[in-house]
Amino acid sequence: MNLKTKLGLGVLAFFALVAVAGEWVAPYDPSAMSDDLLSPPSGAHWFGTTMTGQDVFSQVLVGTRGVMVVGLVCGVLATLLSILVGVTAGFLGGAADEALSMLSNVFLVIPALPLIIIVASMLPSADTVLIAAVISLTAWAWGARVLRAQTMSLRRRDFVEAARASGESVWRIIVFEVLPNLTAVIASGFVGTVIFAVMLQITLSFVGVVSLSTWNWGTILFWAQSNQALGLGAWWWFVPAGLCIALLGTALALINFGIDEYANPRLRKVRA
Repeated sequence: MNLKTKLGLGVLAFFALVAVAGEWVAPYDPSAMSDDLLSPPSGAHWFGTTMTGQDVFSQVLVGTRGVMVVGLVCGVLATLLSILVGVTAGFLGGAADEALSMLSNVFLVIPALPLIIIVASMLPSADTVLIAAVISLTAWAWGARVLRAQTMSLRRRDFVEAARASGESVWRIIVFEVLPNLTAVIASGFVGTVIFAVMLQITLSFVGVVSLSTWNWGTILFWAQSNQALGLGAWWWFVPAGLCIALLGTALALINFGIDEYANPRLRKVRA
């Protein structure tokens, strides 16, 4: 494991820990108002307070869970769909490949943002998991295309032909012969999907499409922008959430770069 991957995994583990324990360690109720209006960072309020006296540090801690849940759920669902469709299409070929490729192409051109806006408007009480599920429906197709191409390059390899000659079933060959050789591609696709899901969820929260009663980093930015925090000089209202977004995105990108170096011998030689 290279340094990039270790650093990225370390930052990701930190945010995962905050997502689990954030509500327990938050010093205040993130929605509770107080008389400390627009107070800068201090011992009582580490990240300052909002225009209504809400503690920004508590909002960031509690809001981490929503971001991480959406990223993880969307990453898992989209990756499973891409494996199911892409690997099956690439290995079976023929009519199955044509049908599954057509399905991938249809979902590939569906715009994610307008679809989420429509779903959120139809279901005002849509929770975090439902939003993640809808995002995953628009995020799996690209990964499926990549896995299909990689599977087509593997299905005629000697070890696959040897498994066929020994009488192995199609699904056993896919699971035990093909998928292990696609691990790096699948992992890279998973990380990329998580980045896409996190950024899209924060965007939806920032523009006020999803429920604003559930805290996440995008919700914090929405209220800061709506109350003109920048104009008021209340930098502490939006900078912490922005830094968390940047750190999480950087961590996921570092993991992705590390996976690329592991999977691509040319990159390992250049780094050496």
